Parts: sequence; C-alpha cells; structure tokens
Amino acid sequence: MLTGKQKRFLRAEAHHLNPIFQVGKDGVNDNMIKQIDDALEKRELIKVSVLQNCLEDKEVVAEAISEGTGAEVAQIIGNIIVLYKESKENKTIQLP
Repeated sequence: MLTGKQKRFLRAEAHHLNPIFQVGKDGVNDNMIKQIDDALEKRELIKVSVLQNCLEDKEVVAEAISEGTGAEVAQIIGNIIVLYKESKENKTIQLP
C-alpha cells in the first residue's frame, strides 16, 4: 500500500502525463490488462482515461485494472485513473 506522502509524490509526477489507454463501452478485458501491465513495467506511472460511454463506474474500472496488474491506484480524478507499479527492470521512480 502507498502512504499519503507517496501518493502525493506520484500525483505530482503524473501531472504532466497524458493518458495512454482508454476504457470504452466494452470495459476492461484481459488483453487490455496485459497491455497496461507491459506499459507499467516500462514506465511505472501511467494514466488511463475512462470514456463517457463506459458502462462501468470508474472506481470499478480502477479496481479491475489494479487487481489484474498488481498496480496501485495513486489517484482517480475526473475520468482519469493514475496507476503506479514498481518496475522490475526499468526502475526510475524513487518513492519518498
């Protein structure tokens, strides 16, 4: 689990990032979870956008992605989910 201080740090780091995945009306599927997991391994910190036509609630989407990838949800703001997962090979973010 991330502490409040670590979440604040990650939110600041993610501020300038653009969402690289979009969850639409089909919701979250296994293929998307695999792609998000690969992206997290490369970048550690990513944003996922939940589109207006998504039938699931953004909290449900965040939980599904988090459980599928083992990532931490650093923030849900509007329709954007910020995810963090420590990389095994490409570690660049030093948490406070």
